[in-house]
Amino acid sequence: MNLVVLAEDVDSIALKNVAKLTGASEIEQITPRSFRLVAARRHPDLAQACAAGGLDHAWVPDGRQLRDFGLFVTDMDSTLINIECIDEIADMQGLKAQVAAITEAAMQGEIDFRESLARRVSLLAGLPESALEAVYVHRLQLNPGAERLMKGLQRAGIRTMLVSGGFTYFTDRLKQRLGFDHAHANELEVIDGRLSGRVLGEIVDGEAKARHLQRVRDELGLKPEQVIAAGDGANDIPMLSAAGFGIAFHPKPALRQAADCCIEHSGLDGVLDLFG
Repeated sequence: MNLVVLAEDVDSIALKNVAKLTGASEIEQITPRSFRLVAARRHPDLAQACAAGGLDHAWVPDGRQLRDFGLFVTDMDSTLINIECIDEIADMQGLKAQVAAITEAAMQGEIDFRESLARRVSLLAGLPESALEAVYVHRLQLNPGAERLMKGLQRAGIRTMLVSGGFTYFTDRLKQRLGFDHAHANELEVIDGRLSGRVLGEIVDGEAKARHLQRVRDELGLKPEQVIAAGDGANDIPMLSAAGFGIAFHPKPALRQAADCCIEHSGLDGVLDLFG
């Protein structure tokens, strides 16, 4: 395993401090934003040292390159994009604080996702469907590095899937905008132009995300180690556990232990820099 450190702008002093701490014999540049610390050894203070230096880090199998992967799967809310869509929709009803509290509890793993989704969606009953468009147009932004990441994955021939506990209104548009091969999410029921407060069909929760990953992986004839998954909350744990390499992007504490890499100082395109 090789220790790789990365950041938008790597501080050379911080990099050398981490190399010294881990006993690395050499520092190899992978990309302008990532470095491999040769023969580095694990150290209990590694995470603290990287955080102090504004560095992200990961242990990457020796020789692993981007082209070795065949599928990339990512969560949407607070991972690919900068918002929790349901919180912003609720803001149209003056209920953002109430809904956001339920969202946060679910992402921390404190309450069941299915229960939290049903409670939150019920509060949206009566809201005009046009509120979804307003959120997409005026509030939703891609997280830094999202477009570069997608272009890099596509150049490498890696299939991509967006899978979310959010809503198809947003995943469908992002699929088209960014060129995802697959997209799955929950569908809000709309009656006479207004949200009913219910979700149609099977709920996409953490376990469903993992099943979608496994299904597409098997259809492509890939091994688990050929899959990268990215998320931010507790309901992404099954998905990251099913992948060969799990990325936690600005994660909630519940997800950290399930991830191979936590990205907190780089953009989403840091995934590309990990593997050169």
